[in-house]
Amino acid sequence: MIIKIYGEWLVLSFIATMNLVLLLSTFSLFIGVLSEEGLNPAVVNVGAIFSFNTINGKVAKVAMKAAEDDINSDPSVLGGRKLSIQVHDSNFSSFLGILGALQFMETDTVAIIGPQSSEMAHVLSNLANELQVPLLSFTALDPSLSPLQYPFFVQTAPNDEFQMTAIAEMVSYFSWSEVIAIFSDDDQSRNGIITLGDKLADRRCRISYKAALPPDPSAKRGDVLRELNKIQMMESRIIVLHSFSRTGLLVFEVAKSLGMMGKGYVWIASTSLSTVLDSFSPLKPEIANSIQGALTLRPHTPDSKRKRDFMSRWNQLSNGSIGFNPYGLYAYDTVWMIARAVRLLLDQGGKISFSNDTRLDGISGSTLNLSALNAFDGGKQLLSKILETNMTGLTGHVQFNQDRSLINPSYDIINAVGNGQRLVGYWSNHTGLSIVPPETLYSEKPNRSSSNQHLDKVVWPGGETARPRGWVFPNNGRELKIGIPRRVSYRDFVLLVNGTDKVQGYCIDVFLAAIKLLPYAFPYRFIPFGDGHKNPSYYELVNKIKSGVFDGVVGDIAIVTNRTRIVDFTLPYIESGLVVVAPVKKISSSAWSFARPFTPLMWAVTAAFFLIVGSVVWILEHRRNDEFRGSPKQQFVTILWFSFSTMFFSHRENTVSSLGRLVLIIWLFVVLIINSSYTASLTSFLTVQQLSSPIKGIDTLIGSNERIGFQVGSFTEGYLMEELNIPKSRLVPLGSPEEYALALERRNVAAVIDERPYVDLFLSEHCEFSVRGQEFTKSGWGFAFPRDSPLAIDMSTAILSLSENGELQKIHDRWLSKSACSSENSEDDIEQLDLKSFWGLFVICGIACMLALLVYFWLMFRKFSRLPPEELDTTSPSTSRSTRLQTFLSFVDEKVEKPKSSSKRKRESMSRIGYHINDESPHRSGSMERNMSQNGDSWLTQ
Repeated sequence: MIIKIYGEWLVLSFIATMNLVLLLSTFSLFIGVLSEEGLNPAVVNVGAIFSFNTINGKVAKVAMKAAEDDINSDPSVLGGRKLSIQVHDSNFSSFLGILGALQFMETDTVAIIGPQSSEMAHVLSNLANELQVPLLSFTALDPSLSPLQYPFFVQTAPNDEFQMTAIAEMVSYFSWSEVIAIFSDDDQSRNGIITLGDKLADRRCRISYKAALPPDPSAKRGDVLRELNKIQMMESRIIVLHSFSRTGLLVFEVAKSLGMMGKGYVWIASTSLSTVLDSFSPLKPEIANSIQGALTLRPHTPDSKRKRDFMSRWNQLSNGSIGFNPYGLYAYDTVWMIARAVRLLLDQGGKISFSNDTRLDGISGSTLNLSALNAFDGGKQLLSKILETNMTGLTGHVQFNQDRSLINPSYDIINAVGNGQRLVGYWSNHTGLSIVPPETLYSEKPNRSSSNQHLDKVVWPGGETARPRGWVFPNNGRELKIGIPRRVSYRDFVLLVNGTDKVQGYCIDVFLAAIKLLPYAFPYRFIPFGDGHKNPSYYELVNKIKSGVFDGVVGDIAIVTNRTRIVDFTLPYIESGLVVVAPVKKISSSAWSFARPFTPLMWAVTAAFFLIVGSVVWILEHRRNDEFRGSPKQQFVTILWFSFSTMFFSHRENTVSSLGRLVLIIWLFVVLIINSSYTASLTSFLTVQQLSSPIKGIDTLIGSNERIGFQVGSFTEGYLMEELNIPKSRLVPLGSPEEYALALERRNVAAVIDERPYVDLFLSEHCEFSVRGQEFTKSGWGFAFPRDSPLAIDMSTAILSLSENGELQKIHDRWLSKSACSSENSEDDIEQLDLKSFWGLFVICGIACMLALLVYFWLMFRKFSRLPPEELDTTSPSTSRSTRLQTFLSFVDEKVEKPKSSSKRKRESMSRIGYHINDESPHRSGSMERNMSQNGDSWLTQ
């Protein structure tokens, strides 16, 4: 019985155990299925945060829904999974945008598209960084959203740095230098204008005024009116508008009512205006009228069949609620970018899983459920796949650079005309401004040269097609304050008539003539600068422009380097340069004037070479030429006569040796040069009045310790000390022409250094002084205006016109033609010709003489050494060296008959009586034979 009960118990235990195992297996299988479904969900959640009552919000909603439908209709895109885009309307509220993002974080969202504004992007990017959820936006394009600070924020459209670069290059292309910026005071617009200022500065342009408006859409008509009234009173007429569409249209409406959309104004709007032109076509008449002539930018997207197909079904997708603009293409591509990245993540073994952030567990609250926020475990991998995107979308080729910006950013440049728009060109980061689509230029090398920048003609506000000047005198009744120097000397240039406000002078007349040629009114008022007791400092006068005291300076202002660093000058209206003035004495003609062309050393060397060449030729010709033989007295006279007769090429002696002829040819060439130079110099000495002074120019003064005078207030003192290193102790300030003359006459200074126009006036009344040397600086006088002032350009054009029509010369002749004796004093001294001008010729001639003598004596020694000992009579051992030398000299002095031709010798032999050739003495016959044997060596001495 017991055994039976025990057996039944064993059976029941076995059955219970098997049921338990089956139950555990079923539970494990259920848990595994749930886990697998959690890691690979059937639906991929994506969030979107926009203000859907804006143009871009409406367009984005339609485009994202179209992308979602297209992705879900193709199971291969996500491997059978579905994409679900949850949208949240922030309604211009950063707070509502944050709440929407928190809601997405609770629902296992893998990525968020948006937000629409940059200020919201700054906040949400911090949240995305913590929970590792990628944030992709094609409208929050603030350049300050750095990927280093916000690694999970990705801009899927070109950011505003490129847009501001395009605007800066347009300003530079049209040769404008100043702009006024109007912007909404939010992060995106403010930082965009800061970037614009940097880009303009790179091109020597600037923002002259920044008008900040309340953030969109809170700006009111009164806010805009207040700022535009200020701008209307300003000088610049180039206005850059950077805001969202609502504020932008309000600005144009108010500007139209103030007459600021008329002739002379230039409006360049950011992409917000192009969204209005694209999304509301045709425009309402009131909008179209208010933006006529404005320029705007639109993100450029290359033409493609996919793009045309998408645009053709836009009305169906939007049900006619909103027109199409390029940001719809960026929205569509952004959704596809996420879908492709998710598929790559899953295909490469990645999982979509979320986990709670343990840092939030300790935070409790009555209403906040922060512990429900989940961090995306695969967020970094998904972000990496997004940044590796390389696809062709509706916007063209989509790929990111290393700095995480899209490759090949480009814009269309649109001109608002009539009820629509007109394309006038393109801008791309590759080649700048062009009139051909950028994608056609990517295969070529980048060319950003100014000659390669082109745009079509623009219809500007007011219907003008000519390029606006870009600035006018402000309509505030303020006259320009023009500073003039209150001079106490040389008042022919600037003269203040005593007891009146009248100003006259050469510089003033040039200025008045120039402003008459300007195409606009020029209200001005002259303000004297200086105490009237001494000439003012011109550097301080010019510096008053930089400090804002003067709007310009007119007068005898030299254009020098340290002044050009603080102001802009016009083209010079008169040439100038520093010259040296010193006392001179006239040199009258005398009985010895003929000797003045050459220095004494030159005379001595020339005479010595006459004798040397004569002696060398005598040595070379003495043995063979009867004209160079005779008694010692005759030979000495021959040397002197031959030497000096070559001066006039009248020598009658013929040269028969080759070496002699070579030396003579070279010497005659030297004589020709010396004669020509002497004749020209003597002519000048006898026909031009000569002035003598120990001061020859600036080099003489630099090399001496003499004191130097300069004009008070000019740049001369600084130049002499800084550039020529002349000690200040040697410089003497002088205030008037009278002080110049007195200091020079009393030898208080050796010379005065001043600018040429002043010196010309000074010398017209003081003929006892003269300019010494040449101008050692080259400059000119111009009118000074603030840096980058367009007045400098317009006045330069006017001065050029005055020069071309001859008016500038007439003004010069009227004030400065007082040349009683300055013309003759201005002649440079005719210096004596010294040896350094001819030493090369003398060296050549000397070398020729030396070589000729060496060759001659070498030949003589060779012939002498071949003579038989019995002829030399030096066979005796007792023969001394002096005897042998005397024999050699006798041999050299021996007359050598010129060899005769064979026919002549035959005729002479036949004429002899008896035809007895054998009667010749043996000695004579031997001599003739030796002479015949030496013919081979005699050609050099013939």
